[in-house]
Amino acid sequence: MEIRPILSTLRRHKTAAALIVLEIALTCAIICNSLFMISDRITQVFETSGIAEKELLRLQIVSIGNDAEQDARTRADLAALRAIPGVKAATVLNQVPFGWSSWNSGIRLKQEDERPMLNATTYLADEQFVDTLGVNIVAGRNFTADEYREATDLLNRIGNDDSVPVALITRALAERMFPGEDPIGKEFYAWSESPTRVIGVMEHLVRPNTLGGPSAREYTIVFPLRTHYNLGGNYLVRTDPERRQEVMEQAKQVLRAGGNDRILMEENSLTMEEMRSKFHSGSRSMAWLLGVVCVALMLITALGIIGLASFWVQQRTKQIGVRRALGATRGQILRYFQTENFILASIGIAIGMLLAFAINQVLMGKYDTARLPLYYLPTGALMLWGLGQLAVYAPARRAASIPPATATRSA
Repeated sequence: MEIRPILSTLRRHKTAAALIVLEIALTCAIICNSLFMISDRITQVFETSGIAEKELLRLQIVSIGNDAEQDARTRADLAALRAIPGVKAATVLNQVPFGWSSWNSGIRLKQEDERPMLNATTYLADEQFVDTLGVNIVAGRNFTADEYREATDLLNRIGNDDSVPVALITRALAERMFPGEDPIGKEFYAWSESPTRVIGVMEHLVRPNTLGGPSAREYTIVFPLRTHYNLGGNYLVRTDPERRQEVMEQAKQVLRAGGNDRILMEENSLTMEEMRSKFHSGSRSMAWLLGVVCVALMLITALGIIGLASFWVQQRTKQIGVRRALGATRGQILRYFQTENFILASIGIAIGMLLAFAINQVLMGKYDTARLPLYYLPTGALMLWGLGQLAVYAPARRAASIPPATATRSA
């Protein structure tokens, strides 16, 4: 098909053509970034946590005032929880995955470094940490009995050149700290001027918050420090999925029986799946909202294309009739309008791709989003090309069905 007559016609309708091009460009820019953000949110919602989510219960308890017996009462709580029928393991933590807590440590590889190279979340663990959470150690080993210490003793001495000699770290953190190297035996500095040695690498373990963005979700350290219920108040209990409700009720009774000077936080006593759902509720809502925006933009753009094509069919009735009288087939008339739309869409998409990158740069600077992957651009382009062809089909078909005699008689 000759392109020159189409371009000549578009030059005579510059304003209408420019409006469609602008509409397609804006839609392309927004669609590309929205698809990327939707994909990113969905990835976050379905992230791997590294723990046995379907088997875990979280119960939170806080004391009223100070408790001089907090360490002893915590050990009694754990013994009672572990004695409940159906309980596989139980532990107490300073924070839990998906709990929005913020125990974080700046990590240095050298003692003389003035600034930390990254920020990692810190879990304080007792002997049943690994068994309770179901963490998978893929390199090195777990802590030995003689490596555990009381968190209370250490925390009271922070700043006096005291540290934790050994730690577990996640594979993501190991790759970030020691790229291409075996992390076992390597040292880093976190809580003091004394080094901490890596003895084991966990496959996955997410942090409780979103600090650092998606790339830092698994920057995680585990220290062999026995904590107590007044440091977060998080008891984790592992049981079979079908017994969770039964064990939850018994665990609540056990903790309530521990004294009237403590409060069981009912709203925070949840299964780990419920905690995950609450944690990612914002991401799910954002994905749905962006999806609605994409659909609305596509619909508006389609209506614009239909309206303009219908207007041009009405304006060109006589021209179409003349072409039909000179032997143009219905298929040729149909392809004429489809080609015209393809040209307008291509110009709009080219401009839209540039706008998409510009919008992404703004989002990267202000909201710490990732760089827009290139494959979202052809994805958006294909969607808009397809949309344009579908939208213009009905008006183009009406144009192709105009009888030559009727068109010739039109004013």
